[in-house]
Amino acid sequence: MRTLQRTFAIIKPDAVKKDHQGEIISLILKNGFDIIGMKMLHITKKQAEGFYAVHSARPFFDSLTTFMSSGPIVVLALEKQGDAIGGWRKLMGATNPANAEEGTIRKKYAESIEHNAVHGSDAEDTARFELSYFFAGYELK
Repeated sequence: MRTLQRTFAIIKPDAVKKDHQGEIISLILKNGFDIIGMKMLHITKKQAEGFYAVHSARPFFDSLTTFMSSGPIVVLALEKQGDAIGGWRKLMGATNPANAEEGTIRKKYAESIEHNAVHGSDAEDTARFELSYFFAGYELK
């Protein structure tokens, strides 16, 4: 029996600024995901730092959190039968859009390795943390 799995996604400021969120949401739905929560937000640098705290020692931390707080984002709680985390990561494509496969979101919409249109959880424990960072339990069905 296949079970439902949840994952977390962000449509980043670069993709929202270029008004690609509708096309990205359409691709999410066409690939068998259910959207069980969605919000458009403009997070502060402090909120971005909390979300990306795991990367705080990395050299890109400041530029990442500055970028993520530079404009509106769309946060999504996704659900799918089977491997939602792996399925979303495959649909996103490689972090560096130059290495992303044709048909992936990053190949189509990303500008660079940092301005790469979307974010996705990489494991179940990460997904739980990321979902709870932006959604209260009562907000998700």
